[in-house]
Amino acid sequence: MIYRTDYHVHTLFSDGKAAPEDYIAVARDMGIRELGFSDHINLRYGNLHWCMDLSLINEYISRMVNYRKETGEPAIRTGLEVDYFNDMEKEIYDFLSSLRLDYVLGSVHFLNGESVDSNPDFYAGKDFDRIFRDYFDLVCEAVSSGLFDIIAHCDLVRIFGNNFSSDPAYLYEHLARTMASHDVALEINTNGMNRHFKEFYPDIRFLSVFRKWNVPVCVNSDAHFPARVGQHFDKAYLLLKDSGYNEMCTFSRRERYMIPFEF
Repeated sequence: MIYRTDYHVHTLFSDGKAAPEDYIAVARDMGIRELGFSDHINLRYGNLHWCMDLSLINEYISRMVNYRKETGEPAIRTGLEVDYFNDMEKEIYDFLSSLRLDYVLGSVHFLNGESVDSNPDFYAGKDFDRIFRDYFDLVCEAVSSGLFDIIAHCDLVRIFGNNFSSDPAYLYEHLARTMASHDVALEINTNGMNRHFKEFYPDIRFLSVFRKWNVPVCVNSDAHFPARVGQHFDKAYLLLKDSGYNEMCTFSRRERYMIPFEF
């Protein structure tokens, strides 16, 4: 039996469409053993409609602690998905260091001040290869910052189906090497299956590259609706097995633990 976890779930505290207890009920039915809430935090553009109001952070943490005490299974983990900006590392560090969290997802949603996932017009008339390279450079900076336990949707710029004109293997190789050297985990984000291009993040062709560098991995849904908790996980686990993975990471109090999964 696979020890199923889902550490990427959004609630009404940010852009999710349901309260935490609704996700907990579905996760229990899905056989999820650990459920991690990770609502959006953006310290640069804090008033974005899809991000948590920073004045609610203490209430958020308190609610999660209470769920953890009251819920038998799944075990509740308290996390955040924090937007990375390379000129705000100290601000992000100071913010996170004051919080009692089990893990932090690092993500890149902005490139040169523009959102990469809100509107396909961002890509119109631009050199996608350049965007892809610049995005990966910024993700590598996020990895190297030491701020994050997991990197979320590491190739989010694929969201609208744009393709690199040549083989991007060297970019994934560099990212995997950077993640290995800084001991940061990768998520297999299944929410890409709900997008236009109907694929996971990262591009599954390169899972073996992350395995070669022994990058720890977890499978996450990036659910914004309870029905998407644990969605497409069976396919993700099979892909990981085919890539040579035989264990996955779990988190508690910013410490990572490795658990074998069996098929």
